Amino acid sequence: MPVANGVSEELGWFKSSYSGGNATECLEAALDRAGVLIRDSKQPAGPRLSISAETWRRFVIGVGA
Repeated sequence: MPVANGVSEELGWFKSSYSGGNATECLEAALDRAGVLIRDSKQPAGPRLSISAETWRRFVIGVGA
């Protein structure tokens, strides 16, 4: 399994179902053992933000409210 910066490149990255399919998407997320990783879809090899599963859960609930 290839690893870059200590992160597996075989993660299942996904975009919101609300993404328009054009160049306006900017974030992708992937689930990993530590929680959720977030990256800029236009720079997939760039930096990644790691947040806990609980933080992600609260974010998703807040967006849906």
